[in-house]
Amino acid sequence: MGSKWLLWVVAVLIGTALAFPPMISAAEKKAEKAAQPCAAPAMEKKAPEKEKPKAISATGELVSVNAKTGMLAIKVKDKEMSFTAETKAAKQALEKVKVGDRVTVGYTEQEGKMVASSVKMAKAAKKAEKKEGMMEEKKEKKKEKM
Repeated sequence: MGSKWLLWVVAVLIGTALAFPPMISAAEKKAEKAAQPCAAPAMEKKAPEKEKPKAISATGELVSVNAKTGMLAIKVKDKEMSFTAETKAAKQALEKVKVGDRVTVGYTEQEGKMVASSVKMAKAAKKAEKKEGMMEEKKEKKKEKM
């Protein structure tokens, strides 16, 4: 009877030794999976920011423009801002503006560089030009009457 008891104890020890490592491994994997969902959304949130930079606009007086290189600079308040136009549409828009024009530049910041996506004449400047044109017409009409 003593040898049967000894065989039974040895069988239990061997069974336990074989059963615990997979259980420990499964518990570790489960703990890793529980930790990953917290880290994964943070990683997902960072990725869209890099893929889709926030569009910004600035309106000011055009200080310098070079349509060939796609470079332009505008003065906003007391600050000069430099941009690089990389899209075909933005480069074409640079050909239509001249130094001194009031423009609105739509841009994004990419790798520390301001990249212009659109360049348009500022609305206030267009209104001012229309007013000046209307004023000149009125003056001419007054002169004709006299």
